[in-house]
Amino acid sequence: MARRIRARNKRTISFAVLGLAPALVIGGIMIAGSPTESGPVSLSAGSEITLIGHGHGHGRGMGQWGAFGYAKRGWSAAQILGHYYGGTTAGKASNPEVSVTLTKQGSVNVRADAGMRVGGQAVAPGQAVSLSGTTATITNGCGGAVVRSVAAQFVEPVNMAASRPANELLTMCGSNTAYRGALGLDGGRVVNKLNVDDYVKGVIPKESSPGWGDQGGMEALKAQAIAARTYALAAIAGGKKLDDTQNSQVYGAVAGEDPRTNAAADATAGQIRLSGGKPAFTEFSASTGGFTAGGNFPAVVDDGDSVAPDHNWTATVSAGSIGSAFGVGALQSLQVIEANGLGAEDGRAVKVRAVGSGGTKEVTGEEARTLLQLKSAWFTVKGQTTRPKIVKPQVGSSTMGGDFGSVDLGSLADTLLSSAQSIFAGRYTELGGVLGPLGNAVGLPTLTPDGAGVIQMFDRGMMLFSQKTGAHVLAGNGFERYKAAGGLPVLGFPRVDSLN
Repeated sequence: MARRIRARNKRTISFAVLGLAPALVIGGIMIAGSPTESGPVSLSAGSEITLIGHGHGHGRGMGQWGAFGYAKRGWSAAQILGHYYGGTTAGKASNPEVSVTLTKQGSVNVRADAGMRVGGQAVAPGQAVSLSGTTATITNGCGGAVVRSVAAQFVEPVNMAASRPANELLTMCGSNTAYRGALGLDGGRVVNKLNVDDYVKGVIPKESSPGWGDQGGMEALKAQAIAARTYALAAIAGGKKLDDTQNSQVYGAVAGEDPRTNAAADATAGQIRLSGGKPAFTEFSASTGGFTAGGNFPAVVDDGDSVAPDHNWTATVSAGSIGSAFGVGALQSLQVIEANGLGAEDGRAVKVRAVGSGGTKEVTGEEARTLLQLKSAWFTVKGQTTRPKIVKPQVGSSTMGGDFGSVDLGSLADTLLSSAQSIFAGRYTELGGVLGPLGNAVGLPTLTPDGAGVIQMFDRGMMLFSQKTGAHVLAGNGFERYKAAGGLPVLGFPRVDSLN
C-alpha cells in the first residue's frame, strides 16, 4: 500500500485545550517557568508543543519527491531505482495479468463500440452485457431487449492485449466509466482483469504527479511505473488481492490516466525489479525527508528530497490533545526515547513516551504519527534536551551515493512481514474493505521495533500479527478498549478479534 503525493502543502495541527493542565515537561525542559522538573506548573488554555519533522509517509523504499529531484539532476530511472531499492536487479514480468477489485462498483453492465466476448461467444457492436452470478445476459444496447444468456462470470474485450484503442474498452452503462481488460464478478465483487502495463497507467497519475513530465521529471515517472508494476506483482505473488484503494495502490482506471504517465508506462513496458529472482516488494512514499527508513531495502541518504514541500515541517499540537490521544490524562511529559539516528534531529522516532496524570504510555514512532496525525514518524519534540537512544535499522550501500556499511535484513523478518501482508489483505477483503469496520488503511504493514510481529493501522482500528498469536483485528470499541488499556506495550498481541 503506497501513499499519494497530492495535497502536499505544509500544515500545522492544532487542537483546543479545555480547562487547565498540570506540569508539562518536554525532554527535560519545564514549561511555564518552574525551577525544577518535579515542581507543579499550571498551563493556561491554549498551551502548545511544537514538533519538528521531516518527510511525508513511511519513508521506506523510493521517495517520490526524491525521485523527481534526482531526475531533475539528470539521473535515469534505472539509477533512481538502483539507489532506493539496493540489492535488486532489473527484470521482466513473467506473468503480467493482474486482477483488481473495484470497490466503488457494485455491478457489471457494459458495452464496447468494437464489440466484446463473453462465455466464448462474440458480442456485436451496439450490444451490451450484464452479469448476475454466473449468468451473462446480452441485450440490444444498455437496457434493451434480451438477445440471449450464456454462462459466464467475465466480459472480455475483443482483444485482451495491452494498450488497445478506445473503441475496444469496456464501458459501464450509465456512468460511461471505461476500463482496459476484462470485467467480471469474483465472490460477489466487481473485478477488473487486465495486463499489468495497463494497470499501472491507472495507478501512476493517482500515486504521483503527471506534471513532473513537463518539469524535467520524466525519469521519475518511469521509475514510478516500474515500482508500481513491481509492487503489484510482488503483492500477488505473496497471496494478496489487489483493490483500487491505497490498501494496494490507488487505481483510477482509464478516467484517471494522463498522456504523460501513459508515456512513462509504455516506455517501461514489462520492466520490474527483482530480488532473489522474484518481484521485489517495492514500497514507496511521498517524501523521505532526506533519508530513507530502511526495511526491505538498505537505508540511504536521499538528497533528491530537498525539492519536496514536506522535506521540513513543523506541527503545533496542544498538550491536552496529546494527553487525550495517548490516553494518559493531563499531559506531564512527552519524549522521543528511541530514534533510528539517520538524519537530522536523530532521525525517525522509534519509540515515544507520554506521561500524564492517568499514567505512562509508550508507543512506536509510527503509532505516535497516527495518534497525532503527523506527516511522518521522523519528528522530535522542540526543546527536548535528553537525546533518545539510537536504535539503527539494518543499513546497506546504494548503487549510487554514499556507502553506509553492509546489509543483512534478516530472512526471518522478511518472512514475518510477507506473511502478515498476505494475511492482512485477506482479512481486510473478508471484512468488506473500505466499507468494513476498519475503514481506509492509514499505513502499510510494519514490523514492531522488537521484530516480534507486524501491525497495520486503519481509520477505525488496526490489525496485529505474530507467529504465536496469528492475525487479529481490533476495530471500533474493541480498538478503543485496547488503546485505553495500554495497547501493545501493555497487553501484547491480541489472541481474538474485537470488532465491537
